[in-house]
Amino acid sequence: MSVQPTEKVYIEILKSIQAIIVEDRLQAGDKLPSERELSDRLNAGRSSVREALRALELLGLIETRRGEGTFIREATGHRLVEVLASFILNDKKARHDLQETRNIVIKDCIELATLRITSLEISKLEQLTQKMEQSAQEINNLCKAFEKNVIQSCGNHLLYRLYVELTGYGSSLQGTYSHWSPELCKEVLSLLTDKNAKKLTDLLSKQNDGLNAIE
Repeated sequence: MSVQPTEKVYIEILKSIQAIIVEDRLQAGDKLPSERELSDRLNAGRSSVREALRALELLGLIETRRGEGTFIREATGHRLVEVLASFILNDKKARHDLQETRNIVIKDCIELATLRITSLEISKLEQLTQKMEQSAQEINNLCKAFEKNVIQSCGNHLLYRLYVELTGYGSSLQGTYSHWSPELCKEVLSLLTDKNAKKLTDLLSKQNDGLNAIE
């Protein structure tokens, strides 16, 4: 089973490892072939195989046990990991579609947040914006925390979990995700306080259009 150079090598290896799991009828808890054996079967370099295995582990599909080897993990209860992993491994449009889906989830969360956000949650967001002005070194972490708190204030746990999972997958594929800027956080806070859902969703749509234009 040779790997074609038409796509990034480790993506092809990921697909090939997936095929081996099916061919060998491996189940959750079963041990994968060794790195060397996979390298031989796939006619690929061990460093590329290692990179592919790290990606599978990041996706939550396998786990490495020191001194024992690499094993297929048990399926998660909500199966979201499996669905996303299969999608990412088999679709070239994954990055764009993942970002688009994340934006849709954020929009729905924002609309709910304008209706459900509490005074205590508003106060917490205000504290985060104040800290942004006081600690330049922590700006990125504070902006991430602000965005996460806004999404959480929607009061819908499933939507929030979708946001968390999609953001996590986006980070693993792209290395980083573009979170809200301090200026955007302040605008979001103002519109949330006024409970202006339309202006808020319009603002975030423009933000997303800007990011898509950069890509």
